[in-house]
Amino acid sequence: MNKLRTFAVIAALAATLSSPALRAGGDMLEERQTIDGYTVTFHVMEAQPGKEMGGSHDFMLKIEKDGKVVSGVMANSKVIHPNNQEQTKMMMVMGEWLMAGYDLGHEGKHQLMVLFKTPDGAKHKGGVFYGGQ
Repeated sequence: MNKLRTFAVIAALAATLSSPALRAGGDMLEERQTIDGYTVTFHVMEAQPGKEMGGSHDFMLKIEKDGKVVSGVMANSKVIHPNNQEQTKMMMVMGEWLMAGYDLGHEGKHQLMVLFKTPDGAKHKGGVFYGGQ
């Protein structure tokens, strides 16, 4: 393995260990959780200018089982902002992802939650935090 690749691997590992959720460079979050046997990837990133879908940030969710994306999932999302105001939105299907737009550009910690229903009719819930202390 060459030195540049070794450095990149070490840097990525250090970033993951020291900050598993929030990547400081672009205020992006990507976190995986196992929820009721499903691998759920939470992803939050700033919306591209001109492509905002309901807010400054895209809150996305991918649900997998046994390494395959589960289709036919319905999900409702909820955000509790730092000022304790709450918003809920149904997530829309965007390829392998479910997505909802929220305004998350202000300071503080946001709690992002989902309740999703899999094709077997079972309901599952989980969540992450996004932003500052």
